[in-house]
Amino acid sequence: MSFLDTDRDLARHSYYDATVQRPAASPTLAADIECDVAIVGGGLAGLSAAIELADRGFDVVLLEARQVGWGASGRNGGQALAGLACEQDTIEAQLGLDEARRVWSMTIEALALIQQRCTRFQIDCDWRPGYLSLAVSDRKARELQAWQVRMQSLYAHETAWITSRQLPQWIASPRFHSGLHDPLSGHLHPLKYSLGLARGAAQLGVRLFENSAVTALDAAAAAGGSVRLRTAGGSVRAAHVLLAGNVYLQGVAPMLEPRIMPVGTYIIASKVLDAELAQSLIPSGSAVCDTNFVLDYFRVASHATPASVDHRMIYGGRVSYSTSTPMNLAASMQKRMAKTFPQLQGTGVEFAWGGFVDISMNRAPDFGRLADRMPPGSAPGLSNVYYLQGFSGHGLALTGIAGKLVAEAIDGDASRFDTFSRLRHREFPGGKLLRTPALVAGMAYYRLKDLM
Repeated sequence: MSFLDTDRDLARHSYYDATVQRPAASPTLAADIECDVAIVGGGLAGLSAAIELADRGFDVVLLEARQVGWGASGRNGGQALAGLACEQDTIEAQLGLDEARRVWSMTIEALALIQQRCTRFQIDCDWRPGYLSLAVSDRKARELQAWQVRMQSLYAHETAWITSRQLPQWIASPRFHSGLHDPLSGHLHPLKYSLGLARGAAQLGVRLFENSAVTALDAAAAAGGSVRLRTAGGSVRAAHVLLAGNVYLQGVAPMLEPRIMPVGTYIIASKVLDAELAQSLIPSGSAVCDTNFVLDYFRVASHATPASVDHRMIYGGRVSYSTSTPMNLAASMQKRMAKTFPQLQGTGVEFAWGGFVDISMNRAPDFGRLADRMPPGSAPGLSNVYYLQGFSGHGLALTGIAGKLVAEAIDGDASRFDTFSRLRHREFPGGKLLRTPALVAGMAYYRLKDLM
């Protein structure tokens, strides 16, 4: 079974999809059309770019292979966090401290952007502020506290340290040693947010086409230096193109594929919890991650129904560096949840789903132009084809600012976009056949290191 077949199966069991009312599907592209900017991918990055470009007066077409928010944008853990998936010293080593500070400030801007868009487009996506980063041992706690001091000193990022004695006020779990609280980050219902952005984009005049997978990108044959995107039913000719499909581009831009790896991550939603029990588990209502390299992430989500409000534990982890779904997914994830919260030992699982995120070798985001990935002069039209990928499981907030940076670049100011595009990335070794086994072996080392 291919990773796309696996992903389709995982998508059918999502709590998020069960708790939204999707609007009528957008039409499928069935003609040859033109626009200023064509966007491939109806996830958070593509939708964010569409909104920003429409605000700047561009005629925008967005092509989605399935439904808006179908991929990682609508199935993730719901945690909107400051920073990147990589540590800041990865950015510092390549760009220097001043540019690393600029990158960090953009991730803070990304969190504010969520609030601005929710207000502007009246998106009710169950936002809750607060994020707990928790250490499972004394050694991990020392590492986390050193990170906190460094981030406050170099980046003015303020968080509150939680001692072992204070921790029971923050989380009712015996698993953790200590941690910190970040008030700027938070969590939301990602599919509600994605659909709200799609509604906002349509209100601004963006033409959305669902079930319109791009089959080819042609920069050489299109007239006037434009680029043509082809689908099964039609085509779009555009002066600029944004590829925001991540692991789902599948052959549209083969030069990008070795730079990212599809990695499976899995989530469960418990059966409905008693309101008092739900409140007691994480009293602040924050999202939570542990600090292991192979980490667990979880939160209590509340969803209003016509009759009441139901509360559930949303528990994620079980990262898989292969394309096959773990055996007995719901049962194994329930065990992980009960290990963290013994109070939930007998609590059943109602939803179990997952999907694939795109990680880069160094876990830094990979933004650029296709021309940068080609021999000089090989395809002049590709200088107007931008791409966003490599969010590495940390994209719920970052995708929003990424779309804004692309819009700025297309509108003539690429300074912020090029801060990211200067980051150097290595391809995963081993080609298509060997890169996954190589990564599995590497992750076994990190799992062992976490245990030790």
